[in-house]
Amino acid sequence: MTVKFIKYFSGITLLVLIIGSVIFYRLLPGYNYDTQKKVITGNSWQPPDTTELPFTTAANLIRYGRALVANTSAYLGPRGSIAHLSNGMNCQNCHLEAGTKLYGSNFALAASTYPRYRERSGRIESIEFRINECMQRSLNGEKLDSLSPEMRAMVAYIKWVGKDITKAAKLQGTGIEELTYMERAANAVNGRSVYINKCKSCHGETGQGLPAPDSIGYSYPPLWGANSFNVSAGMYRISRFAAFVKNNMPYKSATEAPQLTDEEAWDVAAFVNSQHHPKIFFPYDWPSIASKPVDYPFGPYADNYSELRHKFGPFEEIKKTKILQQKKPQ
Repeated sequence: MTVKFIKYFSGITLLVLIIGSVIFYRLLPGYNYDTQKKVITGNSWQPPDTTELPFTTAANLIRYGRALVANTSAYLGPRGSIAHLSNGMNCQNCHLEAGTKLYGSNFALAASTYPRYRERSGRIESIEFRINECMQRSLNGEKLDSLSPEMRAMVAYIKWVGKDITKAAKLQGTGIEELTYMERAANAVNGRSVYINKCKSCHGETGQGLPAPDSIGYSYPPLWGANSFNVSAGMYRISRFAAFVKNNMPYKSATEAPQLTDEEAWDVAAFVNSQHHPKIFFPYDWPSIASKPVDYPFGPYADNYSELRHKFGPFEEIKKTKILQQKKPQ
């Protein structure tokens, strides 16, 4: 056997081992090869378990924070035991399972990404600032004192939930899934039919929600009306609402087997956000109007599309216009 043949054979063997290792790695349970992005996205996020917390002062603060997220109204609602700051909804009405559900607007990335700059406020936001944004917008209420035990507890809990995630992590299930834009506008009339068939049994015919047996909060939250989120909340953008309901509604629906199609999700979002919501605006929102999302429903805009178009779409053309504007020399 010649030296040349031995080198050739060794090289082929090494190549086969490398290819085999790559294939084995990609076939491991929990790993996913995304053919669109051409990157390995890694495991789905696994939230930490509160039952594993020790019984210390710091751990008890985390437990209290979880209780505040899960049962906000009991502590901070209209009949709250601590203060009367919110509309009766709970933080976990949007951040499902106390901010731990995959694609349920969870807190996975909060610890590693805050403080962070956000276009909406035009500033670097702390976790405290972000919590109070939710208090004022999604819960249509008032701010928490940033030094209060309740704020400290919520911050401790949110940081604990995301404690094992680095900023560069690429994990499935964090945040809310981005739905592909439709070629047509979202249709509120179609959405009403979706609501009646899929949503009314829990949220009520007039979107009023289902009050809890103790009347302190809601078993199912109101989706519109005086006790729902206001027009400055993230859920008032139909892309956020549609993505949320696609993966999570009807309640307890599995992300892997959604009961709504993308079009149904867009349409029911259009219907819900066509109903009355409290009109609260914040003067510091979107200091650069060019940074407004394509589905932000209130002008002025850096383009010539109407508020109606920005609210219901179609959005792809608006998106392309926005990209072209960003590429223009300043």
